[in-house]
Amino acid sequence: MPKGSPELTASRREEIVNACEKLYQTMSFKEITLKEISISTSFSRPSIYNYFQTKEEIFLALMQREYERWAAEVDTLAEEHDLMSANDFAAALAHSLEKHEQLLKLLAMNHYDMEENSRPERLTEFKVAYAASLDAVRACIRKFFPERDCESFIFVFFPFLFGVYPYSVATQKQLDAMREAKMEFKMHSIFEIVYSCVLQLLGGIK
Repeated sequence: MPKGSPELTASRREEIVNACEKLYQTMSFKEITLKEISISTSFSRPSIYNYFQTKEEIFLALMQREYERWAAEVDTLAEEHDLMSANDFAAALAHSLEKHEQLLKLLAMNHYDMEENSRPERLTEFKVAYAASLDAVRACIRKFFPERDCESFIFVFFPFLFGVYPYSVATQKQLDAMREAKMEFKMHSIFEIVYSCVLQLLGGIK
């Protein structure tokens, strides 16, 4: 790690993550390389290694940031409301994830590779952010729906998030293939999918 203040190091890491995020809007995970990322920053490719050892570490840091931001929004729900109905909470949680399409996309694609090809300390930092999102949702369920089985909700809801993006976003190539296969399908928005799941979980858990 190069010498410098923690603030400077954090700023440089943020610049690298921001460049990766921008590229990910138009390129696939496989297409993005450290060279591509370096071109979009003020760093040379060798300099990036001072902050991230692999492309997967950069993507993991991006996903960590998305979890941190989402968890903060969910924490706000518990802080700002004394009561929430199932409908209101389902809508609020769905709206929050609607704003974090990037997180859902990352969850659906190459999550295993990101974790497997990151150093233990980077993976631990990510898991702290992931745990915070679990705790944020737990706090809401325990506060607004104390009669519900909180851990059963968590057990279903978080694995469910891995599938939201593929069911709400499709390329033209995928749409054409589904039509050629004569599949019966209807694309739904992130909000619709999450809202329906949360409402069913809150209505069905004893």
